[in-house]
Amino acid sequence: MLKQGSALDRYFQITARGSSISREVRGGLATFFAMSYIVVLNPLVLSGADAAGDELGAARVAAVTALVAGVLTIVMGAWAKYPFALATGLGVNAYVAVTIASNPNLTWPDVMGLVVISGVTMLILVLTGFRTAVFNAVPQSLKTAIVVGIGLFITLIGLVNAGFVRRIPDEAGTTVPMGLGFNGVLLGWPTLVFVVGLVLTIALVVKNVKGAILIGVIVTTIFAIIIEAIFPSGVRPETPTGWSLVVPTVPDSWIELPDLSLIGNINLFGAFSHMGITAASLLTFTILLSIFFDAMGTMVGLANEGGLTDKKGNIPNVDRVLIVDALGAVAGGYGSVSSSQIYVESGAGIGEGARTGLANIVTGLLFLVAVFFTPLVAIVPFEAVAPALVVVGFMMVSQVGNIDWSDAGVAIPAFLTFTLMPFTYSIANGLGAGFIAFVLVRSFQGRAREIHPLMWGVAAAFVVFFGLGPIEQALGMV
Repeated sequence: MLKQGSALDRYFQITARGSSISREVRGGLATFFAMSYIVVLNPLVLSGADAAGDELGAARVAAVTALVAGVLTIVMGAWAKYPFALATGLGVNAYVAVTIASNPNLTWPDVMGLVVISGVTMLILVLTGFRTAVFNAVPQSLKTAIVVGIGLFITLIGLVNAGFVRRIPDEAGTTVPMGLGFNGVLLGWPTLVFVVGLVLTIALVVKNVKGAILIGVIVTTIFAIIIEAIFPSGVRPETPTGWSLVVPTVPDSWIELPDLSLIGNINLFGAFSHMGITAASLLTFTILLSIFFDAMGTMVGLANEGGLTDKKGNIPNVDRVLIVDALGAVAGGYGSVSSSQIYVESGAGIGEGARTGLANIVTGLLFLVAVFFTPLVAIVPFEAVAPALVVVGFMMVSQVGNIDWSDAGVAIPAFLTFTLMPFTYSIANGLGAGFIAFVLVRSFQGRAREIHPLMWGVAAAFVVFFGLGPIEQALGMV
């Protein structure tokens, strides 16, 4: 039992933040279960060959992904003291794999060198105070919109991962992009597992059961293993009624010795010599802008959900959080697993009660265990975690009432922010649209003087970000 005033209590401010050791442990477990899929998914995303025909290798990527996630998450918890877990960022890894690594002039070491340079640049922006200043310049209503947007985003992630909502294949473009289940019908045992898990989790949360989210994940996983044993379903997309990614079965082998040879296998300036300074700098800028604002949006949303902000909506000691996040890009690139960043799935742990860095210690240690026990992460299917994301999404979206809807200068940007995050499947896109709209609408209102100078700069940067297509065409890159 935690003794108030003990060294552990004082260091992590457990009592001060209204938490307890048991809540932190449950939160750490919930976060790990919610994001452990990245150890399985990242090797699939980074599976392609580079210009030399070399591949990173699934086993190596999985091991280093877990190692980097574990170390960074522990550093965030022990030093920054917040329950924000880190791992390879989805979206950034896809951009790295599909857009950058497909360049005929680049090898994987060249590509990861660009990621490291982006991380070092971001670290410099943090140390000079620029990134913190940008964070503090964002109006409160926009910060609230970020929370709402992330809530909608992780809800959509949960629904899509569970197969409850799916993309509609339509070459003619005559239908909506998404629909219920498969051709408008809910099919497959995995979808049933999700529905049962969602009902169970909602019931536990409504009844204020301690550990509701974690219990929901564990019980749903057990149910999924039983269902798969009785009614084998396979995996999507090979079969429409299959599991999203992880087939919940007990592995034959529990331990795998990790191959960590990818660490340090980078060519820092290889892309600049192979592509030229202009083209390589543009790619670096794209990576930088994405990780810069993805992390900021996620951090704001999680901190608000956990009640970890001050009266002005700012995060105390935010510099430490931002430094660790910047180091995540450096470490991820250096380990050849793409940039690591704060994970929105940390909301599952916060929803379970995590409020301090102690939860991160639990999550990080589990990732380090996963380095040697990677088959373990293949037990929990997306369909068992998705209910937790939907419930946490509800908790975050409930803050929408805190937006000042009477002021179009913040209401319209807020609306664009929280709608475009899920609709474009990108936190950075929502932020960019919101920031640009804020500058424009305030100017239309004749209140341009109220706009913080940094908001002008950020809006301009996002104009460049959204205009990268024409810019790349003009430079002959596409």
